[in-house]
Amino acid sequence: MSGVDLLLRLRVPVVAAPMFLVSGPDLVLAACRAGIVGAFPTPNARPIDVLEQWMRRITEGLARAGETQDPATLGPWCANLVTHSSNTRLPDDLQLLSRYRPPLVVTALGSPKPALKRVHDYGGRVIADVTSLTLARKAVAAGADGLACICSGAGGHTGSLSPFAFVSAVREFFDGLVIVGGGISDGWGVAGAIAAGADLVYMGTRFVATAESMADPGYKKMLVDCGSEDIVVSAGLTGTPASWLKPSLRANGIDPDNMPSAPPRSYDSNDVGKPNRWRDIWAAGQGVGAIKAVEPVAAVVDRLCAEYRDAGRRFARRTQESLHHAN
Repeated sequence: MSGVDLLLRLRVPVVAAPMFLVSGPDLVLAACRAGIVGAFPTPNARPIDVLEQWMRRITEGLARAGETQDPATLGPWCANLVTHSSNTRLPDDLQLLSRYRPPLVVTALGSPKPALKRVHDYGGRVIADVTSLTLARKAVAAGADGLACICSGAGGHTGSLSPFAFVSAVREFFDGLVIVGGGISDGWGVAGAIAAGADLVYMGTRFVATAESMADPGYKKMLVDCGSEDIVVSAGLTGTPASWLKPSLRANGIDPDNMPSAPPRSYDSNDVGKPNRWRDIWAAGQGVGAIKAVEPVAAVVDRLCAEYRDAGRRFARRTQESLHHAN
C-alpha cells in the first residue's frame, strides 16, 4: 500500500495509537471499521499463542467487515513491535507478521532493522517509533519507510520536542511518511499537525476512554475526571520517561512529587507476568482534558471528522482573507 493510497482511504488522518495494556482486537477492529488506522502493541498479547489468536481475529474480522461495508472505507491495521534487545520473543513475533501481514508495522524501543526485510517481503511498510532527531536519523539510515515522532505531551513513553519543532526538523531530511503524536486530542489539533507537515496523527489517550478499549473502567473514569495538570513525567517506573496520572500513582503508594529512580529497561514479551506490575498505574497525554465521557470508537471518530472539516474550512477562509489583504 503506497503512502497516497493509505491517506486517501482514511476518513481522518488518525492512528488509534498502540497502547500498552489498552489496545486489543476490539479497539483495532472498531478503529479500522470507523475509517482510521487501528494499532496494538504485540506485548499486549502474551504468551505467543495469544498473539496469533489476536492477529487471526483481526484479519478475519476485517474480512467480514468488508462484506458489509465498502472495503475501501476500512482503515488498515498496524502491529507495534518491540525491537529492543531485551525482547526474546522478537523472532516469534516476526514469524507471525509474515503469516498475518499487517499493512503497517511500527517498531519501538529499538532499531527498525529486524523487521524491514520480513515486512517488505510481503509488501508492508515499517514505521520507526522515535523520540528524538538522533533516533529519527538512525531510523531513516536503517531504511524505515516512515517515522512516528513521539513528542512532548504524549501519554505513556513520551518525547521532549514539541510536535511542530519535531516535524519541521524531520522534514529537512526525510520525505517519507511522518506520524506525529503528543497531546493531540481533537480534529483541530489533527488539522494543525497536517498543516505543519505531518501525514498522520497518533492519538492514544483519546481512545483509552472508549467502549472497545481493554482499559479498566476505573482508568476510563479517571481520564474523564482528570486534566493536564494531573500528569507527571517520569522514568521511575519503566526506565524510560513516560506520562503518568498522579491519582493512579497515589493509589499505588507512589508519591508523584518524589518518583523512584529509573530501573533498568526491560521489554521482554516472553515475560508473561510482567504486565501485572503496571496494570493499576495509568498513563495519559496532555490532551486528557478533551475527554468528557466514555464513548464508542465510532462516535469519537465521527467527532474528529467534524472538527477536522471545521478546521479545514477555517484555515481556507483565513488563508483567503490573508491573500486578499496582501493583494
